Amino acid sequence: MPAPSAHAHPPDAEALLRLIDEVVRELQPGTTRRASLDSPLDRELGLDSLSRVELLARIERRFVLRLPTEVLADAETPRDLLHALAQAARAPTPSPRSADMEGGMPPPQPSAPEPATAGATPPLPASAATLVEVLEWHVARHPERVHVRFLVDDAHAETLTCAQLHEAATRFAGALVALGVRPGDCVALMLPSGLDFFRCFFGILFAGAVPVPMYPPARPNQIEEHLRRQAGILHNCEAWVLITFDRVRPLARMLAGLVPTLAHVSTPDALAASGRAPLPPQPLRSAALGLIQYTSGSTGDPKGVALSHANLLANIRAWGRAAALGPQDVCVSWLPLYHDMGLIGTWLGSLYHGLPLVLMSPLDFLARPERWLWAIHHYRGTVTAAPNFAFELCVRRLADTELDGLDLSSWRLAANGAEPVNPDTLARFAAAFSRYGLDAHSLMPVYGLAECAVGLCVPPPGRGVVIDHVQRSSVRLGTQVRPATNDSDTLRLVSCGPALPGHALRIVDADGHPLPERCVGAVEFRGPSATAGYYRNPAATAALIRDGWLATGDHGYLADGELYLTGRAKEMIIRAGRNLYPYDLEQAAGELPGVRKGCVAVFGTLVPGEVDERLVVVAETRTSDPQTRAALEARITAAAMEQFGLAPDAVVLAPPHAVLKTSSGKIRRAAVRDAYLAGTLGAPSRATWLQVLRLQRASLAGRARRAAETVPHQLRAAWAWFAFMLLAPIATLAILVLPRLEQRWTACHRIARLHAWLCGCTLRVEGVDHLPAKGCVLVANHASYIDGLVLAAALPQPVRFVAKAELRDNRLLRPLFERMGTHFVRRFDAAHGVEDADTLAAGAGTGAPLLFFAEGTFSARPGLQAFRLGAFQAAARQHLPVVPVALAGTRAVLPDGSWRPRPGALAVTVCAPLQPDGEDWHDLLALRDAVRADILAHCGEDDATRR
Repeated sequence: MPAPSAHAHPPDAEALLRLIDEVVRELQPGTTRRASLDSPLDRELGLDSLSRVELLARIERRFVLRLPTEVLADAETPRDLLHALAQAARAPTPSPRSADMEGGMPPPQPSAPEPATAGATPPLPASAATLVEVLEWHVARHPERVHVRFLVDDAHAETLTCAQLHEAATRFAGALVALGVRPGDCVALMLPSGLDFFRCFFGILFAGAVPVPMYPPARPNQIEEHLRRQAGILHNCEAWVLITFDRVRPLARMLAGLVPTLAHVSTPDALAASGRAPLPPQPLRSAALGLIQYTSGSTGDPKGVALSHANLLANIRAWGRAAALGPQDVCVSWLPLYHDMGLIGTWLGSLYHGLPLVLMSPLDFLARPERWLWAIHHYRGTVTAAPNFAFELCVRRLADTELDGLDLSSWRLAANGAEPVNPDTLARFAAAFSRYGLDAHSLMPVYGLAECAVGLCVPPPGRGVVIDHVQRSSVRLGTQVRPATNDSDTLRLVSCGPALPGHALRIVDADGHPLPERCVGAVEFRGPSATAGYYRNPAATAALIRDGWLATGDHGYLADGELYLTGRAKEMIIRAGRNLYPYDLEQAAGELPGVRKGCVAVFGTLVPGEVDERLVVVAETRTSDPQTRAALEARITAAAMEQFGLAPDAVVLAPPHAVLKTSSGKIRRAAVRDAYLAGTLGAPSRATWLQVLRLQRASLAGRARRAAETVPHQLRAAWAWFAFMLLAPIATLAILVLPRLEQRWTACHRIARLHAWLCGCTLRVEGVDHLPAKGCVLVANHASYIDGLVLAAALPQPVRFVAKAELRDNRLLRPLFERMGTHFVRRFDAAHGVEDADTLAAGAGTGAPLLFFAEGTFSARPGLQAFRLGAFQAAARQHLPVVPVALAGTRAVLPDGSWRPRPGALAVTVCAPLQPDGEDWHDLLALRDAVRADILAHCGEDDATRR
């Protein structure tokens, strides 16, 4: 595009409408439709995203102006385009060749690598067990290093250093905890590409929570379908908070009516302005979830892939070794951050390896793919990743464009993945850009899937593309592929390389038996990156994992240890005893004149009582002339005959937008098949206002339904508090008046049992006969504020609670605690901790038994936490047995953060006493572990230390 100049034309409505009519006539030959300033671009004029890209390019050439890329998604009518033109005329921008140069100055060079000894591997956070530790490692060594450079537009870039990311994350973590986010909670991120995404992502991790990336709505006319699909994700992960941006926030609030757990919808600005104190990172284990990546749903309903910090780091490290990443590398990306390749492969991988990341919006790339190439040029980019369509788009849009001065010689690794790789695309891309210094050997087809974090197979860097020419007719499940002998039956398949270091691949038949090399079958894998399963979806998890191997859902074969893919298992069509895959026919039909490129879906439908499937081809077209449509159907049939040797059972010519796609551009063949069978294929989308109205109605209905459901719970909670207020004065009077501890305990014991009965809680007590007649120390788990009341109701003999010293500062409660023999300890005072331990040890041998809550605290999240050693030291010094006491059900009756008790089943199990073997360190640890094992077996919760 020419640079803006003083000769830029003022916006002209008539000239704009003529340009739009020109594009519409090319798309719909013979149409008499003419655009007005208020014609909807999509519903009336039929301009989809690719058509808008072409229109935008022509508008910029005609008016010699550059429009913001947001216009692609935001403009709904020509009037919106005219408004954008008027704004652009008032604020001209630099040319694309000066793009990404801040203030007209050359871009900063990548940070110099850290000094290293000769022959040594550059330092990496190899000992880090979590993503948080990775960030802290870099902050400790190079806090001011620029981590991300986000290209906002042609004239501006924003930067984020490691220290700035860490500082922002502490602020966001504090704001999230103030909203009620607890460790292990899921927090959804529906943000466009930008620095706020990084700040929020690590803010969630710092809070001990789990990020759940979601893609934001792209088009207003798709808002209803989009938000309903996102509601399913939010419901599955039980998100407590959704972080989105201002334009979407009002619509996102409707999700609260569709998702019962969604308590808050916020924005990065609102969280940053909350005024909450910064929160340092919460402790995390490598087994803790670091991310839930929802699959795109191209072959079925979205499923949440649960990835631990260990999974993510294993994949990032293996990818770094396979790709030979080093401190000299610079990553340049436009991939969306809600997609695993953009999130894990480019961002988190760059963070771990200390690479500068140059990032731009996906819309910027779609509108002007040359920006990707110029960014590689300006920043001397070495590593990128993109799906096949990105390389194809560059070829179509830029192959005949003079990009004077462009230098791609620094580009050493161009990963092509996330969708089927077309060898023709790679050849055309190499040919088109070799004159700008591109080395064809940098092109690298790769393979991965969310269930393996992101990457699974990577060829050796610098080798170039390896293609296997096989007989198409030999590509059948369980059979060995044969070399091609003639062009008419040749299928070209690209090698995706061997499995990542530490990972393994195998090909199996339908019964799960391994197949030899060059035999087609189901692809399975295992390795440290493999997910443990789908979040809150045991049925899907059971179908995923078999004997430690995970199904990829793809078919392929191995040759010399390298993977060649033949197709998706769910997309395979069984016809006339053959296994057909849709990709080649979709590509061939998409090349036909009159068919919208990339908008063809091929699938099979099963007829009841028949073994073979019907072969159906759905192709989008804008032509309405009956003769033209009949000729187009004939050409599609001929293409099927050429590809498969058989004719399709049905060819459906559908209007634009009938072929549904995922957020990453993959064809949703299952969804297209469902629409075809339901007779709704190509049904016009509803007006945006009507979609919003329907969503609002569904949201209000959901809120009303939940409100009605909560009324009985609220009444029961009010009754529980009323009963407590009636009985509390009686218990207080008994504690203050009765002279002996045994009498006070007996009174509280009976009152507590009465209160449990009034609240509708059942109480089961087992093992009371295990309590020794003489002195002992009791150790219990801690799950709720009512634990003390439940123990008072369960234990017939008095015990003395060991409680935090903060309770002694309460003037009203202190006399009651002291009358019940409570011992207070200072939890966070190391100097006085030893003194408290000595006092407890001395008091353990006299009077009523001491009762310790060995976890020290509790949270709303189920799970038995680590035990502290104070109780076991006191018992060992006095040679007293330790009695494990397991409480079950209290967390469900009154969880942390809630003051609405609910009826439930309570249980207290008194286990057999355990005698200390001695007082040294190892004896205490052995006693602690034995007591904790008994409580874990009876408390009804999992082991939180093993997550």
